[in-house]
Amino acid sequence: MAILYALVARGSVVLAEFTAASTNASAIAKQILEKIPGNNDTHVSYSQDRYIFHVKRTDGLTVLCMADEAAGRRIPFAFLEDIHQRFVRTYGRAVFSALPYGMNDEFSRVLSQQMEYYSSDPNADRINRLKGEMSQVRNVMIENIDKVLERGDRLELLVDKTANMQGNTFRFRKQARRFRNTVWWRNVKLTVALIVLLLIIVYVVLAFVCHGITLPTCLK
Repeated sequence: MAILYALVARGSVVLAEFTAASTNASAIAKQILEKIPGNNDTHVSYSQDRYIFHVKRTDGLTVLCMADEAAGRRIPFAFLEDIHQRFVRTYGRAVFSALPYGMNDEFSRVLSQQMEYYSSDPNADRINRLKGEMSQVRNVMIENIDKVLERGDRLELLVDKTANMQGNTFRFRKQARRFRNTVWWRNVKLTVALIVLLLIIVYVVLAFVCHGITLPTCLK
C-alpha cells in the first residue's frame, strides 16, 4: 500500500489511528506531533528512509499519514484533506473535548477504508486532478525528519516489508481481477455483436431466397 499509517489528533492527543503494516510509525508520529512548531494551519512533509510523514493541520486538528516516497505528495495530501473533512463532519465540536483515542473504535475503520482507496484505486488521483483542489501541495517542501526531531531523540523507522509486500500483492490481485472482468465483458459484447450480425446475414439470405421462389409465381 502507498499509505501505511494514519492518525487524527488534537494537538498531541491522538483521537484515532490505523496502521496497515507492522511498523513503529505510531511512536514516530507522536514525536512529530509534539515537535511541530507553532499553532498555525500548516502543510508539511518529513522524510525518513524511504517513507514520508505528511502532516495537515487545520483549525487545531492535525491529520497525519506515513506513505511510501513513491506515492508523491498529491495523493497523500488528498487523503489527508478527505480524512479531515470526514472527521469534522462526523464529530463536529466534540473533537475539542474528546479523550485520547475517543473516536478510535469507529473512525479507525474509516481510516482503513480510505487508506486502501487512496493507495490502490486509480480514480482517487484522477478525481483529485479533475477537482484541482491541491495546488497548495506544490508548495510543500519535503524536509528531513531531523528538521523537527533531534537525531538523538529520533526513533529508527521499522516497517515489516512482508506486510508491505502483502499489501502490494492484494492490490495486484485486485487490479488483475478488474482487468479480467473488463476482458470478459469485452468478449461478451463481441460475441453478442457477432450473433446479431449472423442473424442479420441469415435473415437477408432467407429473404432473398424466399423472394426468388415467389417471383416466378408472380410472373405467371
